[in-house]
Amino acid sequence: MTSPAVRAVRLGPRSVAALVLVGAVGVAAFGWPFLAPPDSQVGAHAEDAPWLFAGLLVLLVAVVAATISESGLGPKAVAMLGVLAATGAALRPIGAGTAGIEPMFFLLVLSGRVLGPGFGFVLGSVTMFASALLTGGVGPWMPFQMLAMGWFTMGAGLLPGAARLRGRSELGMLACYGFLAAFAYGTVMNLAGWPFMGTMASNISFDPHAAVPANLARFLAYCLATSMGWDLGRAVCTVVLTLTLGPAVLRALRRATRRAAFETPVTFDAPGA
Repeated sequence: MTSPAVRAVRLGPRSVAALVLVGAVGVAAFGWPFLAPPDSQVGAHAEDAPWLFAGLLVLLVAVVAATISESGLGPKAVAMLGVLAATGAALRPIGAGTAGIEPMFFLLVLSGRVLGPGFGFVLGSVTMFASALLTGGVGPWMPFQMLAMGWFTMGAGLLPGAARLRGRSELGMLACYGFLAAFAYGTVMNLAGWPFMGTMASNISFDPHAAVPANLARFLAYCLATSMGWDLGRAVCTVVLTLTLGPAVLRALRRATRRAAFETPVTFDAPGA
């Protein structure tokens, strides 16, 4: 009989509300080129938009992390978060600049699966923040990366069968999710930079005066021309590592969560007891 899944963070109503809020703002931050009508004044401030949205996302991600922490991010979960975030940050530079080989993604998929969506969102955001500091990748794009990675890892925690599904079926599901989510992450991150190309590539750059279908065609051409090969490498790397190292990593994560007993409060003996 399979034991119930252990969650490092239990999402309460406030945490869910905070996640919905940051998700809505994130959709606006990433998708404003398709949400703003052609005759709006948003396009006139295109150069300011990344800084505005970046500052807003930093505040919202901090609010979400604080809200989730109030729902049960205890000292054991904080220790686990630190270990996994440091490991993920250390894995990111491996293969950087080589065909999208990014082993960090497979670890976050498995961690989100075992530890749940709340922990997954915080882990994805913190890992991306730490890796940006490690690699020097700090800029207006960093909050977008933090949010996108938070979504990526949270999605793994929302997959079905967390308590019962095991073995090849679970690995197959995680590999499929990792493959699709790797492309989704790359596509979402393209939205963070595509509107600010200016006139560097007139046929695929964002046109604030064009209709949504025309800009959508330009965006798809931009993705095919700039990131498709990188996203494919990331997706294949995630699948291969999930299928080969996944069983051992899942066992280690589940063993660590059982021993940590996140849902058991920490107590201290009184002096002289």
